[in-house]
Amino acid sequence: MFKKTFLMMQACGAVTFSCIAFAEASADDNTIELQALEVQGRALSYYKEDETNLVTKTNTSIDNTPQSVQVVTKTLIEDQAARQITDLYRSISGLSQYQPATVTLRGFMQDEILYDGLKGDPFGDFSIPQLFTIEQVQVLKGPSGAVYGAGEPGGVINYVTKKPTYEQQNTLQVTAGNKDFLSSSIESSGPANEAASQRYRVGIYSDGQDSYRNNVEEENQIIDLGYAWDIDQDNTLTVQYTDIHQYLSGARLRGIPTDDDGNFLADTSWNNNEKSDYQELDAQVFQARLDHSINDWFESNVALRYFENTENQKYHEVVGLLDSDSDGVIDTTQRQYRDQVRSRKGITLAGNLIAELGDHTVLLGSDYFHEKNSFLYYRASKTADGVSNLSLTDPVYGQDNVSDYTMNLKTDETTTSDRLGVYAQDQWQITDKLNLLSGIRIDRYEESYQDHMSSEGEKQYNDTGYTARFGGSYQLNDTWKPYASVSTGFVPQDAADQQSSVGGPFDPEASHQVEVGVRSYWLNNKLNVNLAAYRIIRENILQEDPNDSDMLVAIGKVRSKGVELDVMADITPRWVANVSYAYNDTVVKEANDGIQYADGDRFANTPYHQLGAWTRYDFPSLASSIALGSDYVSGQINRQGQKVKPYTVYDLSWQTHWQDWKFQVNVKNLFDKEYAVSGFTDKIGSFVGERRRVYLSAAYQF
Repeated sequence: MFKKTFLMMQACGAVTFSCIAFAEASADDNTIELQALEVQGRALSYYKEDETNLVTKTNTSIDNTPQSVQVVTKTLIEDQAARQITDLYRSISGLSQYQPATVTLRGFMQDEILYDGLKGDPFGDFSIPQLFTIEQVQVLKGPSGAVYGAGEPGGVINYVTKKPTYEQQNTLQVTAGNKDFLSSSIESSGPANEAASQRYRVGIYSDGQDSYRNNVEEENQIIDLGYAWDIDQDNTLTVQYTDIHQYLSGARLRGIPTDDDGNFLADTSWNNNEKSDYQELDAQVFQARLDHSINDWFESNVALRYFENTENQKYHEVVGLLDSDSDGVIDTTQRQYRDQVRSRKGITLAGNLIAELGDHTVLLGSDYFHEKNSFLYYRASKTADGVSNLSLTDPVYGQDNVSDYTMNLKTDETTTSDRLGVYAQDQWQITDKLNLLSGIRIDRYEESYQDHMSSEGEKQYNDTGYTARFGGSYQLNDTWKPYASVSTGFVPQDAADQQSSVGGPFDPEASHQVEVGVRSYWLNNKLNVNLAAYRIIRENILQEDPNDSDMLVAIGKVRSKGVELDVMADITPRWVANVSYAYNDTVVKEANDGIQYADGDRFANTPYHQLGAWTRYDFPSLASSIALGSDYVSGQINRQGQKVKPYTVYDLSWQTHWQDWKFQVNVKNLFDKEYAVSGFTDKIGSFVGERRRVYLSAAYQF
């Protein structure tokens, strides 16, 4: 299993020595010394970001943005030893896990991912984003159509990638843990010439581990390269390339069936997959950006992002539950075998003009996104095609030879999407205390769908979407900074549902949000409290026509409302805390015979309450710290109304510095709790939370 991991470790070693030589040759006078441990105001200095360009596409103070946005900083990511995005959910209010690779945000399943503000997700639908290449995780909550076009109404997640740096930074890190976890990484970034007008970044990461789930092993390898060039004082070009490989044996990993009260029907180590099953992702990403300063009040930027990935999945899926001994207790699963290949290629082009016109900051921009998805799917169904059943209580793996299955072609399809958006925005600072934000966007989208198993030919659809946003923020004084906004969004209907034969074409799904909030600062800026309340309406959801089951009608309507509270506190110069709480109530208001992913009027995996906390205490004389984290999620339901029990898990961290070294121990799920993070269906079950994991890492800066 660890062959690739050790090869990558050897590569890390080679890069280490070359980076040391490069640093000594080009930056003799710029040797990096480890700074003394900083404890004063750590929460508001290191966990809080003061400005972001996610909300407005301009560098704007978060206090002057009239919509809720949260930023998870590099320091908080490192302190929590977060390796992948699932490790950070507790630090983002209103966000919880839906499936292993998707989340619920403000009550809606959310799969819209941006990188540096651009569409193009290299991890596809089922692979979990890794954080090795990520500097920050930003979340804009609520509809984002006025800036980013089509998207789910809960919000959008943006990953800010690591860029080449002006100062030399070299880090070698090795981490070991239980379940045979082993990872290594090398990162080197800094000037490539004496004037630092050219800069580079090289990052290599590899890990491997076993799991508490039967048959599961995981490997990740990432190569991340970057180059930045200050062509002159007015132009900077940044180019990046990332190669990603992710392999999980015993996967695509699903849940464990439960009873109606949320009790697992099998041990939490149970897995419906054989050891030969796997999920494999290979992805490549190229990104370039040119920033140009036209004069002291006018600037522009142009960006390109190209990605391609292939996701292979060969796995067993539970499709039936049996009571084999007729004692009234489910004890056996019926399975299918699925062989699926998803291939994606996409490109994003975006350009912006930004003008500082007195009290106005005006943005004019356009973006174009093209993506082609291919999906090929074979399956063998139950015992008729040679797939054996699997016991929930005493699973016996290896009964079948996969090559003996009778495989049947289920799906062979290609979907091509083209989206072109044009937008305008004005940020008006009316007074020193009052700021107004207004923006509009028009999107033209075209989609074609080809079912290669059908003689119907290619299905095409095109339409136009309109979105807007208006809001304002006001500084009452140094303590209170309230804001309010109205924003809209849309999601195009699938091309396959737009044909006249089923009642199409249909207008896009539409959403709008009203949000009010206040950001406040207390105790001489040692305490930051942010409070937001929102109401989202989503409508035009396609439903079966109540008068004709062969037709569709756009009559579905869903309402989400809630409150979010985020607190950052420097309790003392040594003791800090970060707390996030969310209440959400999402219900179906109008529907014919229900809405997908809902049971009755309640949506799946939308907990009413969530509470995440992280607190850290420093010991300056020992150059050490200890931290405790907790994550509480209230009860949920799956898509068929079965309960998912509430849970609380705790994490522990210890960190110390010695010369150029940083040592860190992290214990996740401190009390080894068995729990489910979310639910799917009665057959696939609930997704199991990770059991206790212990990680010991050593990082050397040189």
